[in-house]
Amino acid sequence: MTSVTELGHITLGVSNLAAWEGFAASILGLEVMPGESAGVRYVRMDYWHHRIKLVEDGSDDLLAIGLRLAGTLELRAMVERLEAAGVAVRRGSPAEADARQVLEVAFVTDPNGYAIELFQGPLVQYDLPFHPGRRMHGRIRTGSGGMGHMLLNRRADFDAIHAFYTLLGMRGGIEYRMPLPIMPDPVELMFFHCNDRQHSLAFGPPGEKAVNHIMMEMERFDDVGLAYDMVAQAGIPVIIEPGSHANDQMHSFYFKNPSGFMNEIGWGGRKPTGQSEYYQKDAYGHAPVMSNMKGFMVPA
Repeated sequence: MTSVTELGHITLGVSNLAAWEGFAASILGLEVMPGESAGVRYVRMDYWHHRIKLVEDGSDDLLAIGLRLAGTLELRAMVERLEAAGVAVRRGSPAEADARQVLEVAFVTDPNGYAIELFQGPLVQYDLPFHPGRRMHGRIRTGSGGMGHMLLNRRADFDAIHAFYTLLGMRGGIEYRMPLPIMPDPVELMFFHCNDRQHSLAFGPPGEKAVNHIMMEMERFDDVGLAYDMVAQAGIPVIIEPGSHANDQMHSFYFKNPSGFMNEIGWGGRKPTGQSEYYQKDAYGHAPVMSNMKGFMVPA
């Protein structure tokens, strides 16, 4: 069955573009490039034209999720499948595709109301090697796993979310029923994968923003520790202390970005097992920093 192949890119609305430029380069180690206007920046983490688009609009939240299809036949097949299932989908114009630096794009909205851009043919600038914004021991793991993963705060029930993302060819389900001191009942989290990354998208309890966190994975564990030191030196609030997840076995930590949600930096994630299972707690660590938890629900 035709499937999306990766979390390819995202678009974020931000209120302080200058703060995001410094954060992306000096803390995350990404490359920030000028956009088509003064209120737009493109953020690179590999050879792609961009993985994150920053738009200065004051929303400080997610604007769009870009999910890749392998090619034009796969994109057309996906549009036809969605239409046959009664899901409203719009094929983008050549100008809309050009604006996203892709060959083709189609637009759909998930059950939560989040904008999804289905695309094929991203611009890969092999003539322009990625130049990190700060010193790093290694590189950021993208490749067949896409840009990383993202946890979204759900606004629909799990059945509707599962049905929609299954239509996109993703596989997943509940992977955590986690008791937390900040929640009266165990928290359920749903995860979806579409490639060799254990999950590309996940959905947790409702929150103040659409996005709970964005994860990028390092090729070397040293870069997780280096980032932790840089976050501390910059006085950026750590939200979740270092630890290792039970589901993807990622060693990581979480910290606040200029828009008020979280970034996660990790290393060592495993591939999907291909079978369903769930967990009640992580392998170690990942304790919430209670004094910094306002506005956040749970890690994942």
